Amino acid sequence: MELKLTKPICFFDLETIGIDISKDRIVEIAIFKVFPNGNKESKTWLVNPTIPIPPQTTAVHGITDEKVANEPTFKELASQIHNMIKDSDLAGFNSDRFDIPLLAEELLRAGVDFDMKNRVAVDVQTIFHKKEERTLSAAYKFYCGQILENAHSAEADTMATYEILKSQLDRYDDLPHDMKSLSEYTTRKKSVDFAGFIALDKDNEEVFTFGKHKGAKVEKVLEAEPGYFGWIQNADFPLYTKKVLTAIKLRKLNTK
Repeated sequence: MELKLTKPICFFDLETIGIDISKDRIVEIAIFKVFPNGNKESKTWLVNPTIPIPPQTTAVHGITDEKVANEPTFKELASQIHNMIKDSDLAGFNSDRFDIPLLAEELLRAGVDFDMKNRVAVDVQTIFHKKEERTLSAAYKFYCGQILENAHSAEADTMATYEILKSQLDRYDDLPHDMKSLSEYTTRKKSVDFAGFIALDKDNEEVFTFGKHKGAKVEKVLEAEPGYFGWIQNADFPLYTKKVLTAIKLRKLNTK
């Protein structure tokens, strides 16, 4: 059973040097793009992270410093990657909490103004966890009846994620097939930024989710304590969080 697409969707997976979305770097990215007319396009890039890959990380995905020494940096690849995804919805496995936030950081760091306006994201892991509570390899075996070869290689994980989602649509009659509804189904919480420092409350207004202003409306905090904005901008928060906060501040200024 195929997806109901009104625009392309890019399934993607990252291999990285770690799991800190604000600091760590991509060493491999695979993108599998599916078009509404059924056409498909696939690209995989090895990436020089410009900093050492920890041995414990290499033990997981097998990518060494030597393997990426002569590969392009993410900044050099950023325009190609952005051109491939800029017209598309996004999908991945644990992508809402990791792959999309980290990709956003890398793109913003490279000077590409990435955001999620006019697109949705589908996290295949969330469907799986809501339905079966398993890992990617187990999901592939459960839904597709096959052993996932080359697990933790970006290309294998990306293709497996696409096949799993199609099998999930076959298996669960109550799952929607359009991207907006699938995105809503796979969204865990109403975060405004990827990292979850700013969320939407019951009134659909932005609130902080951390620190001394936890639960407080962002606009009211910025108005009452202007220095808080500067503190966040100069502190070690993700670039996308800072971008969202800036947009909220500018929105408030423009309504005065």
